[in-house]
Amino acid sequence: MAVTLFRKKKSKDPVSVDMANKQKRYEALVNALHGDLYRYAYWLCHSPDIAEDLVQETFLRAWRSLDSLKDEKAAKSWLFTIVRRENARRFERKQFDVVDIDDQPVADQQSVSTEQDTENHLLRRQIAMLAPEYREPLILQVLGGFSGDEIAEQLGLNKNTVMTRLFRARNQLKEALETSDRKRGHSNG
Repeated sequence: MAVTLFRKKKSKDPVSVDMANKQKRYEALVNALHGDLYRYAYWLCHSPDIAEDLVQETFLRAWRSLDSLKDEKAAKSWLFTIVRRENARRFERKQFDVVDIDDQPVADQQSVSTEQDTENHLLRRQIAMLAPEYREPLILQVLGGFSGDEIAEQLGLNKNTVMTRLFRARNQLKEALETSDRKRGHSNG
């Protein structure tokens, strides 16, 4: 007597389906936003290695909390907020070594090779000299591509306050660059 056993086809386990969907959402976030997050992290810390660490930690936190992200349109803002907080945590954990500044050699930073490099350096320096309340919204808009509403939400500010700060930041930057150009013009000829 031949007994034929038919094996029932198992339906996909709901947990496996959920994990697969979560993995797809996560990979889409990483692929779409890794470059933007890295640029923002680099701007915050000025170190490629630390920036990559910040981005990795951000994506790790994002994976853990991905189920809390209900609106996919808010993902970029959400991740930028995580990067900013991760950078702040870096300083909470870090114990700074205090050294006597008189004992430290000063490096000559005159190795700029092209005019564009010089202009980029000048622009970065002028942006860094802006007060933090003006610098941060400007960086979020320029590097992150965020709207005034998104910046306001990230920083916990009123949109009008953000727009005013952006306006003032641009004006201060313009004045500083014009002053710098005039000074360079006088010294060159």
